[in-house]
Amino acid sequence: MNIKEAKDEIKNAMTAYFSKNEFGEYRIPIEKQRPIFLMGPPGVGKTAIMEQVAQELDKGIISYSMTHHTRQSALGLPFIETKTYGGKEYSVSEYTMSEIIASVYEMMEQTGKKEGILFLDEINCVSETLAPSMLQFLQYKIFGRHRVPDGWIVVTAGNPPEYNNSVREFDIVTWDRLKRIDVEPDYEVWKEFAYKSGVHASITTYLDIKKGDFYKIETSVDGKTFVTARGWCDLSDMIRLYEENGIKVTEKLIGQYLQNRKIAKDFAVYYDLFNKYRSDYQVDQILNGGNVETIKGRAKAAKFDERLSLLGLLLDGVTEPLRDVCTDEKVQTELLNALKAVRTELVKPGADAGSAIETQVKSRRAAIASGRKAGSLSAEDQFALNRAIRALEKESALLLKEAPATAADAFKLLKGDFDSRTKALKKHADEAGKKLSNVFKFCEDVFGDGQEMVILVTELTISYYASRFISRYGCKEYFAHNKELLFYERQKEIISQLDELQL
Repeated sequence: MNIKEAKDEIKNAMTAYFSKNEFGEYRIPIEKQRPIFLMGPPGVGKTAIMEQVAQELDKGIISYSMTHHTRQSALGLPFIETKTYGGKEYSVSEYTMSEIIASVYEMMEQTGKKEGILFLDEINCVSETLAPSMLQFLQYKIFGRHRVPDGWIVVTAGNPPEYNNSVREFDIVTWDRLKRIDVEPDYEVWKEFAYKSGVHASITTYLDIKKGDFYKIETSVDGKTFVTARGWCDLSDMIRLYEENGIKVTEKLIGQYLQNRKIAKDFAVYYDLFNKYRSDYQVDQILNGGNVETIKGRAKAAKFDERLSLLGLLLDGVTEPLRDVCTDEKVQTELLNALKAVRTELVKPGADAGSAIETQVKSRRAAIASGRKAGSLSAEDQFALNRAIRALEKESALLLKEAPATAADAFKLLKGDFDSRTKALKKHADEAGKKLSNVFKFCEDVFGDGQEMVILVTELTISYYASRFISRYGCKEYFAHNKELLFYERQKEIISQLDELQL
């Protein structure tokens, strides 16, 4: 299955494992909760989906790569304990708590997360001395004499033997105690993730043209060559930082992440071409509804590959303001919650608005610290919380400057600041909506009802921020063309059925 299907399977299993009866007992007893085993090639996104599951379920997550662990660190160190049996003393060997189990208890203490995911990667590549203990752990969730705490689900991952010479085959007895999920790379599914995480448009447009280059592992005379989803993501981060700092992106840099010479060279050539398109097509002019008649003429005469690159540039350009609006909405939601809490405090005798705001700031800083420690806070949510903290600190400064005489005056001041931010958000959303409409108008003039328009609507639909913005604020052009697209898909289905009937 693809990584998205695997993620859904894991979330469903987590939901089932965390289900309790009326007495607070787990419906599936701890000893019956099979550890999940994710089997898939390297760099396909196994670790990433576990982080996403933890964030979406608001659970803690602790990750370990088992190739780095020895028998001592996994089981704990042995020590001699004296015990009395039948009136006689005996020396008995016991073990200190495993580093892995101890880290779960530490997270529970530090974050208050009583339920979570213990994710053990490269589980089938452990050392020879640790292998028997790992088999025991998979069957009974025990390291040494210490057990994984109730409420913590064990998820493991590993690579098939063809990708790693260190892989150890499990026997049927072990497999029969695991919930195995096999994962395969899938570009179309990865692209949804790429849009949400802001993967560089040159990468998504290149892979739209050359989907076969998304994931490739080969053996040649020079050894193994490979390109993985992880490699594309890491390369994207470097490209953005190089561009921001005015550093030239070269084939040498690309080859450090895409370890297949031909693909690295092909992408390097395409990246230079992409930058030329970015300069020639003046995307900002298109988004702002400027005079782009010359650009329209070039786009109409362009070959299909160039048109795909142009669509990628337009999508990347319009997604940024749509993403900003979605982030601003999250910030406003945080500020609204803070304002409600402050209002509740201000009705108490002797309440101070500045202290109430400071309490809200501290609460959100604690949420960031706890969320980062537990791995349950997404980068998007962390960014929104930091923005909310900055806004609250400005409101605190405003209170000091204006020095309102009463609690009612203080709340009125805070509400006025919130209302002005709401108006700014509305204006920001209107501006972003106009840019989206301008993209449609440009594409209507250039491509008409061609397949490029189908691609535009489809990409906006799978784009997390675009679909979220459109569902919140609407876009008449999108809905009009989406209706046509649905009709187009239905028409293809009818034609296919007629072909099967040989009519």
